[in-house]
Amino acid sequence: MSRAVVLLSGGLDSATALAIARAEGHVAHALSLDYGQRHDSELRAAAAVARKLGAAEHRVVRIGLGEFGGSSLTDPSLAVPELPTAGIPSTYVPARNTVMLALALAWADVLEAGSIYIGVNAIDYSGYPDCRPEFIAAFQTVAKLATRQAVEGRPTRIVAPLIQLSKAEIIRIGHGLGVDYGLTVSCYQADSEGRACGRCDSCRFRRQGFLAAGIPDPTRYRADAVLPD
Repeated sequence: MSRAVVLLSGGLDSATALAIARAEGHVAHALSLDYGQRHDSELRAAAAVARKLGAAEHRVVRIGLGEFGGSSLTDPSLAVPELPTAGIPSTYVPARNTVMLALALAWADVLEAGSIYIGVNAIDYSGYPDCRPEFIAAFQTVAKLATRQAVEGRPTRIVAPLIQLSKAEIIRIGHGLGVDYGLTVSCYQADSEGRACGRCDSCRFRRQGFLAAGIPDPTRYRADAVLPD
């Protein structure tokens, strides 16, 4: 079986990407990033998802993206928006996916893994620049040049299986592959127990995805959550 590095945030999309990698026959090595996010409940969720979906191992790399600020996910002085905003919202973490893919590429080179799976999505998302097909294509060019495997004629593939799917389509695929979405944490301001606010962009896309998919929403919400219809 071939090896794959799977970027695993602990959210709905990355859990589905891990399930797809496993279904496609890969030995999955899950990689999460502790980048200074507001809460660590998503990292606990990532560990639970990795165990449930049979990852060969799960590693957490710590890197201080929060030291640069610029995002409401790492800077407590910035409020997480609870209404749709124009342009790129403050929840964008500068260069997060670039850094994550670079770390995954390093590990893939060591493991001699043929693929990196990332759960980015360009349909039901907040407009982040590093979730677009053009970004993935550009990083694939980097992967073809930057590693020992690439120089030896075995470049690592960057696989973004969800990039053109709606949230409902993602949920249906994951449900069919046995993903327990009750283990996942998607909320941008989840509490210490991983319970969701119901108000942020991520909660809205997730909730609407379950409604459109016709699958019961297993998300654990805070007592003060406001659920979108």
